[in-house]
Amino acid sequence: MTADRPIVTFVYGTRPEAIKCAPLVLALQQDPDFQVRVVVTGQHREMLDQVNTLFGIEPDVDLDIHQTGQTLSDVAVRTLRGVSDDLAAHRPAAVVVQGDTSSAFVAGLAAFYAQVPVVHLEAGLRTGDLAAPFPEEGNRSLLTRIAALHLAPTAGNRDNLLREGIDPAKIVVTGNSVIDALHHAVAADHPWENEQLRELSSTDRPLVLVTAHRRESWGEPMEAIGRAVATVAVRHPGHDVALPAHANPRVREVLVRHLGHLPNVHIVDSAAYGDFCRLLQRASVILTDSGGVQEEGPALGKPVLVMRSTTERPEAMEFGTVRLVGVDEARIVAEVTSLLTDPSAREAMSQAVNPYGDGRAAPRAVAALRHWLGLGPRPQDFIPRRPQTRVGDLVDTAHDTR
Repeated sequence: MTADRPIVTFVYGTRPEAIKCAPLVLALQQDPDFQVRVVVTGQHREMLDQVNTLFGIEPDVDLDIHQTGQTLSDVAVRTLRGVSDDLAAHRPAAVVVQGDTSSAFVAGLAAFYAQVPVVHLEAGLRTGDLAAPFPEEGNRSLLTRIAALHLAPTAGNRDNLLREGIDPAKIVVTGNSVIDALHHAVAADHPWENEQLRELSSTDRPLVLVTAHRRESWGEPMEAIGRAVATVAVRHPGHDVALPAHANPRVREVLVRHLGHLPNVHIVDSAAYGDFCRLLQRASVILTDSGGVQEEGPALGKPVLVMRSTTERPEAMEFGTVRLVGVDEARIVAEVTSLLTDPSAREAMSQAVNPYGDGRAAPRAVAALRHWLGLGPRPQDFIPRRPQTRVGDLVDTAHDTR
């Protein structure tokens, strides 16, 4: 690497982090003023590798911290040691971390200890409840205290940071890079990796897409989710239910027990990112406890029901494309049934407005980094407009930082 160009080091370890970092990694790799290093922690082994392969990213370092049955403390200790060693060997101008995972926070902490500035991608999300989601709310709040540059997806996220006393000069509203990634995956049109999903997608039967994995849903909440989805499947035998099941046995065993015997429920291993984007396109209704799906669904005009009591992404609720339904079995069944049987209810949630991004978050983030390093002007903040660009209406955004 050329010594006179600033090094920007990315650290990530889960599939959601990889998806949201990838557009910025690719954009910075194309910028002649930067050197890019990618350090992966690897706690989501196969899912992480799939995303890097899809985007053509080859990590410079793989810490490979994954261990069967690992705890949050295991993740933290191994990440802190590995990232600290890499920072000592390759002194970057900045470390970029994304979101709210434990690996993101601990990588930021390692950078803070090494006195390397932290750039927080997807900054400012808040529920106000440290227990929900856990440990994500704590991780992202702690990252805010040590970050030097905050790349906030929305104006609401920026306002959260301002209320916490963050200097507005250190905040740029970029939109969420998950929309950039979704555009990339759809435009790439990769072949299906899962044959079962390919066959499922080739039919014209309505499809309900279900994802559930969050730590706070383990135990009885996950049991309620399993029972609710089973009831929906039984009551609507003309619909298919696709459930990419998380590998964690605390999730998978519960859902398989409730749903594995139903002929119209298709339980598959966690779908590769390209396959999952196609499932999102194919779905009539999305039922999830995921954070990223709350952003991806509106980009495709899909109604999203969120099985959580709170969300750090209230913007789509305000636009009407996302609705919180909690983990109450009867409520989940009623809300899904309404969307499956009432076209007007489904249409009301299928608005072509996405408050989370327009596919240009990565170039805005690059412009923000350039400005922060004194290499260019400050970009304009992202403002959602009606109508928003929807996936499929792809444009050349490489140099657009509006």
